[in-house]
Amino acid sequence: MTRPPVALSCGEPAGIGPEIAVKAWEALSGEVDFFWIGHPNHLPKGTAWQAISAPENAIGAASLPVLVQEFPGNTKPGEPDTADAQSVVDTIARGVSLVMDGEASALCTAPIHKKALQVGAGFAFPGHTEFLGHLAQVPRSVMMLASPLLRVVPVTIHVPICAVPTELTQELLEDTLRITHDGLRDRFGITAPRIAVAGLNPHASEGGHIGDEDLTLVAPVLKRLRSEGLNITGPLPADTMFHAPARARYDVAVCMYHDQALIPIKTLDFDGGVNVTLGLPFLRTSPDHGTAFDIAGQGIANPASLIAALRLAAEAA
Repeated sequence: MTRPPVALSCGEPAGIGPEIAVKAWEALSGEVDFFWIGHPNHLPKGTAWQAISAPENAIGAASLPVLVQEFPGNTKPGEPDTADAQSVVDTIARGVSLVMDGEASALCTAPIHKKALQVGAGFAFPGHTEFLGHLAQVPRSVMMLASPLLRVVPVTIHVPICAVPTELTQELLEDTLRITHDGLRDRFGITAPRIAVAGLNPHASEGGHIGDEDLTLVAPVLKRLRSEGLNITGPLPADTMFHAPARARYDVAVCMYHDQALIPIKTLDFDGGVNVTLGLPFLRTSPDHGTAFDIAGQGIANPASLIAALRLAAEAA
């Protein structure tokens, strides 16, 4: 039986999403079956594309398969139009519906511009991850950044650094660890995932000399999960977790806040990192970069992360 293709939502049409979608098609044609949900007017001039009426028509297509989504705005590269905001949201929802119905094997999402969505469509979510969890009706989902060199999960994501100690609760940490464990086992085939957990404070609080959160909040959760058989180490000093010998000892690093997780992976593999959402009833990947309005439409955007995201989606699916 032929596996359904991967759905690729267009993201912000004024960003680099359309041009890297074309470059990804050129790189992956014959290797990964996928189709693009968007409006062909947003594709670079001269793009070879074909309209499809159903995802199955994308299998073995000779040119970029497009499931056409109408957009009302007059989009220009580098100039987001808030009139397009609802259509951007609709492409994501359409992709979720197709993968939930089994017509697509996984969902890959191009970058969105959250401010444009908030202004133009009243978008009430911090980002893709939370919106996808809402559409799938799951209580909590987890963002993982993955590359061949490192996998990382931030427990708190898009919150100010001053709010991290308040946002970080035992319930949130435990849910994140359980979802991460199950995701690596079920989506990536790692039978007994090795999870390394970073401390919140420098030197993981150094025995309580630099704050006590790692002793009173983090450590009890890890002890409880270890007693259930999960392979978890920590809390560990974050500054010694990411050199090569340390990375060889775990399958994923769970970090307490956004930059603690994302700086290491973007330093090690800026172009190859893939955003994976764990905890959903379907597989979702995304390139680990933004809309890049400053270079949109110039044909110079690097498609490496999107290519990696589509490959990972196809392989894990």
